[in-house]
Amino acid sequence: MEKKQKLKIRKGDLVQVIAGDSKGSKGKVLEVIVDKNRAIVEGANMVSKHTKPNATNPNGGIVKQEAAIHISNLAVVDPKSGKPTRVGRTKNAAGKLVRVAKKSGEEIK
Repeated sequence: MEKKQKLKIRKGDLVQVIAGDSKGSKGKVLEVIVDKNRAIVEGANMVSKHTKPNATNPNGGIVKQEAAIHISNLAVVDPKSGKPTRVGRTKNAAGKLVRVAKKSGEEIK
């Protein structure tokens, strides 16, 4: 049985794509797929999907949607500077473990 890795990116985080076709684009994480180490980022890695007519799309056709990106190609955006940063974990004043940006030391909400 393999141990699941602790991911440093969560749903709702503002991230920047640091590698691949969407390199440089920033967006909010819509979903994290833990078992595949991937995340879906708003407006990044857009693909064209051919769909049959259904209730939501009566005509069918080609729909643009986000595809999953590997976690290693994403970096959390520093809340202070707006630049990509690594993520660390420290205890806050209340003694709770919180995520902090390595560049500024600012807490990531």
